[in-house]
Amino acid sequence: MKKVGICIYKLCEDLWPITRSITGKGVRETLNIIKRHLPNLDVHEVPTDTTCFDWVIPKEWNINDAYVIDPNGNKIVDFKDSNLHVVSYSVPINQTLSLNELQNNLHSLPKQPDAIPYVTSYYQERWGFCLTDRQRKTLLEGDYQVCIDSELTDGSLTYGELIIHGRSKKEVFLSTYVCHPSMANNELSGPTVTTYLAKWIQSQPRKYTYRIIFIPETIGSICYLSRNLNTMKENIVAGYNISCVGDDDAYSYLPSRAENTISDKIALHVLKHTHPDFVRYSYLDRGSDERQYCSPGVDLPIASIMRTKYGKYKQYHTSLDDLNYISAEGLNGAYEVLQQCLECIEKNEIYRTTTLCEPKMDKRNLRPTLGAGVKLDKNFKYIMDVLVYADGKNDLLTIAEKLNVPMWSLFNNIEMLLREKLIKKM
Repeated sequence: MKKVGICIYKLCEDLWPITRSITGKGVRETLNIIKRHLPNLDVHEVPTDTTCFDWVIPKEWNINDAYVIDPNGNKIVDFKDSNLHVVSYSVPINQTLSLNELQNNLHSLPKQPDAIPYVTSYYQERWGFCLTDRQRKTLLEGDYQVCIDSELTDGSLTYGELIIHGRSKKEVFLSTYVCHPSMANNELSGPTVTTYLAKWIQSQPRKYTYRIIFIPETIGSICYLSRNLNTMKENIVAGYNISCVGDDDAYSYLPSRAENTISDKIALHVLKHTHPDFVRYSYLDRGSDERQYCSPGVDLPIASIMRTKYGKYKQYHTSLDDLNYISAEGLNGAYEVLQQCLECIEKNEIYRTTTLCEPKMDKRNLRPTLGAGVKLDKNFKYIMDVLVYADGKNDLLTIAEKLNVPMWSLFNNIEMLLREKLIKKM
């Protein structure tokens, strides 16, 4: 296990207890912790009722406490035990209800009797509690005291933005979300892996500028696009939506709507050479913020690399998606795959040979002076094959695909050919 995986997992633990939703104190607290790792992270507030294309920023929601007390005076559902016990965005209530009345506002999963479901009601005022189906079946007839100490007020939507400047104004875009309460893979793996990717990017020489955002899902991406779309369309050349990157199972790839962007090609190339058993999905299987980034008229080159895709594991959107479901190894693996993708994007240039016909390699000490019968090593063949296809039209990814080798296995060869002035960047 790599040390970075342990650090990412520790950050998941730090963020785990926080009650997050699409607005509110939990998002701010989450971003403040991330800001300890990324001091240049800018935190933005967008006021309630701000129009964002076809949407409007809702009221800000915060919650202090919530519980249900049964007819015997026992507190049987307690928000302090699990922040999933309350439907996110529940309006305040303090009433005594019969069991039949209460049942209309309870949510459980009969097929997963020991899981607390994750339920939201962002855009319709209601209240509700979530509990295991096993507990629900034990509820007694009688009156129940129901209390939700929450508030919906004019406030703001909060998001974090980090711009890491490179030599070029052209950008690589990374997006992840910070709006789910205590769920480890579906929520915490995304912002924590992204945080450590950002730290790594800052430590590297880089061609591209990086635009990295931590947002509430859906309304956050729509809001961000409404404020930055023109700049993003002009500058973004590649990017990934980062979610569900913490478990130990197979890798997954979900394409952009176009399916042929550099983000798609690099993702497929990296996964083919590192995890060939990855699961390939269609854009018809979309379900996260790629819906906004790839929508008609936006058309950004954004794909997704995940471990087990959202909606494809039984723990998804339940209390079973806990810190036991993710691991330092799983987080580190996704971190390394995304890191490899970014490195390939950075180094994917178009090259052109500087000589007509083959260059004389022996005078550069790149080939033995003995001729026929001398077996040349495989690396020399790669060098000559790069020269064959470095025609000013093929990028390095295309050349690597033709050679059926990982791009990164050619990086040293490219540096050597540049040093010997046998190729030049176009």
